Amino acid sequence: MTTTTSTFRVPTLSVGTPETVKVTAWHVVRSEWLKLRTLRSSWVVLAIAIGALILIGFAVCWSTIADWSSVPSFARDHVDGLRISMAGFELSELALGVLGIVFIGGEYSTGQIRSSLSAVPTRLPVLWTKAGLLGAVTFAAMLPAALFTFFVSQRILAKQHIQTTWSSPNVARSVMGVVLYLTVIAMIGVGLGALLRNIAGGIAGFVGIMTVLPAITSALPQHWGDKINKFLPSSAGRALMSFQSNNHMLKPWTGFALFLGYALALLVVASVMLKRRDA
Repeated sequence: MTTTTSTFRVPTLSVGTPETVKVTAWHVVRSEWLKLRTLRSSWVVLAIAIGALILIGFAVCWSTIADWSSVPSFARDHVDGLRISMAGFELSELALGVLGIVFIGGEYSTGQIRSSLSAVPTRLPVLWTKAGLLGAVTFAAMLPAALFTFFVSQRILAKQHIQTTWSSPNVARSVMGVVLYLTVIAMIGVGLGALLRNIAGGIAGFVGIMTVLPAITSALPQHWGDKINKFLPSSAGRALMSFQSNNHMLKPWTGFALFLGYALALLVVASVMLKRRDA
């Protein structure tokens, strides 16, 4: 008597091992873009930054025109039509700094950063992609906002003939300086968020660097304060948007180069700590 034995094979799926899955720069960019655009707070904060630049600029211009008759004649010559039209950049600065901090600090608070770093074992592409991506988004958003604010504000100021024009010396550079300054601010926020790994701590550090330090130097004797203040991040970055020359500030592009250097140095330090510390 013969017994026939049947052998059944269980079908298997061929799944690539981690060694065969390549993490490309494009994959990292797509992943970080997905995080940024699906986070509702990102667009809310970005809208605040845009709205602050536009609405505060318009409000200050309207206020200047409304109170023009009460402005002393000796003070009218010192009214800077470009500066008052860009008066909202400081609130935009705060909003974008917070956005950069939340963009990476939020992942540490929720623990999602472990998944991000597991998907990208080399780690550094995650940080640098976040900084570059947010910088690009900030530039793309703030450029039309700054241009719109400038041209409409000058129409408002024209009622009292205190407007300036795009072709005037240093105007185009100053308006673009606002956009570039805010772009680097967002990148600084990412660097602080990555370094401190805490949203509250990052915001405190940002306010300390950009607001408290200048206040401290202003309390020093003027001889010392003037020498120190122009090398601080806030003063160095704002040199590019300065319409009128100022002996207490660096040259426009020199100051911006220093400001950008601060941002890159912060990201480098954050990169070193990202490699050395556990997630």
